[in-house]
Amino acid sequence: MNSMDGMSHGFIPKHGGYRNLVVYRVAEIIYDFTFRFCNKYVKNQGRTYDQMVQAARSGMQNIAEGSVDSGVSKASELKLTGIAKGSLQELKEDYLSYLRQRGLEQWENNSLYAQELIRARFSSAQEVIRWVGKHRNFRPDHFGANTAVILINVALGLLAKLIQAQEKDFMQNGGIRERMTRARLEQRKHRGK
Repeated sequence: MNSMDGMSHGFIPKHGGYRNLVVYRVAEIIYDFTFRFCNKYVKNQGRTYDQMVQAARSGMQNIAEGSVDSGVSKASELKLTGIAKGSLQELKEDYLSYLRQRGLEQWENNSLYAQELIRARFSSAQEVIRWVGKHRNFRPDHFGANTAVILINVALGLLAKLIQAQEKDFMQNGGIRERMTRARLEQRKHRGK
């Protein structure tokens, strides 16, 4: 029996479907975009480069790991989702610092370009990079850093909703120990008949 294959027998719930989560797909775009952005604009800044790429990777990887762990540990799922959120918040601060230190304007979430980006619902970093390249009236790093901030804001909003859903699921269904106890009691009940 493998609960990841969709079987619902036993006490381990279906889990591990992180690739179907919109927030995971957005985090993956952020990671790929950040890797390319840093290679082009932050590569000679040593520690900042490493921290930005690692924060982007951590955001994506912790969503995946939390999803996979959710079958056996709701506490781990919540913790890792929270770490993903913290990592992306850290990355956002690095992008904002990049803009501030270079005297570049930060977009508001409701700006024309931010709304255009959100409506586009790009499925890859390459699509985002092409979109950034079309806006030649901006410095590419200015447009790119703002693009990353908006994508991160989207991911942070989705992560907040995911954490609320995880909390609700825990409150309604409990954790692994409670499910194990219920399953064991149910098994005894059926054997006694």
